[in-house]
Amino acid sequence: MDSTIPAAVAEAAQRFGPAPALVEPGVGRWSFAELRDEVGRVARAFIAAGIDPGGRVAVWAPNTSHWMLAALGASCAGATLVPVNTRYTGVEAADVIGRSGARALMVTGPFLGADRLAALRATGAELPPVVVRLTEDWESFLARADEVPADEADTRAATVSPDDVSDILFTSGTTGRSKGAMSAHRQALGVAATWAELGGLSPEDRYLVVNPFFHSFGLKAGILACLLSGATVVPLPVFDARRALEVIAAERITVLPGAPTLYLSLLDHHARDAYDLSSLRLAVTGAATVPAALVERIRAELGFSTVLTAYGLTEAVVATMCRPGDDLWTVASTSGRAAGGMQVRISESDGEVLLRGPNVMLGYLDDPQATAEAIDADGWLHTGDVGRLDEHGNLTITDRLKDMYICGGFNVYPAEVERVLAEMTGVSEAAVIGVPDKRLGEIGRAYVVPRPGHGVSVIEVIQYCRERLAGYKVPRSVVMRRELPHNASGKVVKYQLRQEPAW
Repeated sequence: MDSTIPAAVAEAAQRFGPAPALVEPGVGRWSFAELRDEVGRVARAFIAAGIDPGGRVAVWAPNTSHWMLAALGASCAGATLVPVNTRYTGVEAADVIGRSGARALMVTGPFLGADRLAALRATGAELPPVVVRLTEDWESFLARADEVPADEADTRAATVSPDDVSDILFTSGTTGRSKGAMSAHRQALGVAATWAELGGLSPEDRYLVVNPFFHSFGLKAGILACLLSGATVVPLPVFDARRALEVIAAERITVLPGAPTLYLSLLDHHARDAYDLSSLRLAVTGAATVPAALVERIRAELGFSTVLTAYGLTEAVVATMCRPGDDLWTVASTSGRAAGGMQVRISESDGEVLLRGPNVMLGYLDDPQATAEAIDADGWLHTGDVGRLDEHGNLTITDRLKDMYICGGFNVYPAEVERVLAEMTGVSEAAVIGVPDKRLGEIGRAYVVPRPGHGVSVIEVIQYCRERLAGYKVPRSVVMRRELPHNASGKVVKYQLRQEPAW
């Protein structure tokens, strides 16, 4: 296996040459040979712009060809990729871009009614020295490639080491402060190779990547997995059931991973039968409970021959995965067995899922304390999830030690939302939990204690959160209370709140 991303780009061009590597409907198509050439141009442009080896390049954009070209180009220039969540507000993005020390920012133009660069500037934060709007400035940025000889870029790519940091993926923790999980090139590619092998990816596959590129899954089990296997990346900027159905039919999509809500949206779309979905073969899901009935519907009604479930997290990406041929019970009730040389065990003291192996992150950026808390002296990553292993080594997640819940496939950390609410004038105390939701899996509910003499309305609380948090983090309901239940140490007893009716 290629040990660096630049080597993987070059090797893919040699192995798969004229085969389609990237197809963005309505925008463009690139073969693997053309992808190598275009990525080389991007790398030379980064070098011309002053990005040194190890420099960090932030990308804040939806799934597009621009994202993929910018990310691979940054890697081939020896830079470290810093993906930024497209759902972040300007404040959230400024925080992670600033703490990453990014020297360049590749940012989308107006998208879904929001101008992200304007939002970033409105925060007053200092921007990286290089800022490129991926639509308006892309061609002028690429023109800078002419300033750098091809052999200089080739030398830069060749000096990238398997142990160099390939990416920093920011993920919130129970403290509410985001942490940057660092991975090496060998780890990013190791995850990709594992996923590609277990999914049986090949040059015959056309992979609709709905999982965001900024997410570990979209980047590593998406872009990089296709690069190693010869499968075609077909990015979808925003998930819309009808648009997805159109692309599946038009591009003969074979592989479509996603959260359970994605499949439910396709299954329940009124016009589904009007589209030819016969090309679909592989579905991979997780991030929430997957009922056996849903697995059966994915197979029977959408036509997938293989449905798999998996478990991972940003700090390890793919830890366990089912295998083709596993029975319905295994796929629906477990997340499969350890994969890619990973080890899984359950803590005897509290049932926590512990992981160890080659793909566990290097650590958190500039946070040795958090790293030591996450990875113990024996190399075991403490996931914060509670689970059990069956006699075959299949993992079932049963609970969470952390308060984190999953809304539409995205992790939400209540402490982060509570920290925002604590800053709201008129709020004395707040607690946030996840409650079941048929469509999204879980949604947030905030319990708020107003300060004496202050009138705080439900609408005001939700609006306050909307202005400061990504949409999936905003509580969908608010309950006003005179007080919250506390234990002897003064902490809110959340299990009592969870026992209340979800209505």
